[in-house]
Parts: sequence; structure tokens; C-alpha cells
Amino acid sequence: MSAPLDEPPADLADPAELLAAYLDYYRDVILRKLDGMSEAELRTSRLPSGWTPLQLLKHLTYVERRWFRWGFAAEQVSDPWGDHGAIERWHVEPDESPRELVAAFLEQADVSRTIAGSARLSDPARYGGRFQEGRGPRPTLAWILFHVLQEYARHAGHLDVVRELSDGAVGE
Repeated sequence: MSAPLDEPPADLADPAELLAAYLDYYRDVILRKLDGMSEAELRTSRLPSGWTPLQLLKHLTYVERRWFRWGFAAEQVSDPWGDHGAIERWHVEPDESPRELVAAFLEQADVSRTIAGSARLSDPARYGGRFQEGRGPRPTLAWILFHVLQEYARHAGHLDVVRELSDGAVGE
């Protein structure tokens, strides 16, 4: 694993750069929380809600897919809710390996970076993907970035608890 990213500098003032930097920071936090966990622990739930660390990682991959590709860019993507199973809200197949799930996560983060980097914060999501004309307002890129960022921050906190319950590791 590469060196951990530091929190963005306190003097960073450009909103687009700040949102992008914090999103990358929290992507890195998620991967650091998972690093060093055994495959058994990655597939074990420690919480009453029942989700596993691998399910959370896959969920975040699909969060990015739903909000940036299907949502903002209006790409026609197959199965935008692919993290949901027939029974479980977040689902990982037994044959999906941690390595494959990390690779999919990193690939989707790259796609999201490209999409966000090619637009202005004030640009609204396109019609035709997640958002359809005549069905309410389209969120701006700024709104989507902030929404995804807060989801990452929330789930990083969840992983703090899971990791401590799993092997006692605390902190970043």
C-alpha cells in the first residue's frame, strides 16, 4: 500500500480542489482501515446491522458509480445498485476477492475523479441517467461531491469501530 494521504492543507481555499482533496483523503482512509485485516475479518460482521467491511467497500464503489457515472454524467450503466443483493442491502458474492473489490473501488474512484475534474461545481447533473427530465431538480456537481464526501466520512467512522472490535487497531 502506498504512503497514506495527509488531510488537505488548511490554507486550501478553492472549493473544487478542497472537495476533491478531501474525497481522495477519505478514499485513502477507507483503504487504510481495511489494510491488514484478514480475509475472514473482512467477511465478518461485528455490528448488529450485519454488514461486513468488504460489503462497505463494495457499497462505496457503487455509491461513486451511482452518483458520478449514472448520476452526474448520465451514463447508462448496468446494475447501478450492484451492491444490493436479493436479501442483504449490501452484498458481496463469496467468490469476490478482497483484491478484486479494492481494484474495482480504485478504478471507480479514477472514473469519478475524471468526471468531476471535467466540470464546474455549479454544473447540474445531466438528464438521462439517474435523473430524468420533469422529475425534480438535478443536483449540482458541488452537491454531489459534498454528499459523497459526507458518506465517506460517516462510513470511515463506522470502520473505526469495526476495526477496533476486530483487532483493537485504533486511529487512522
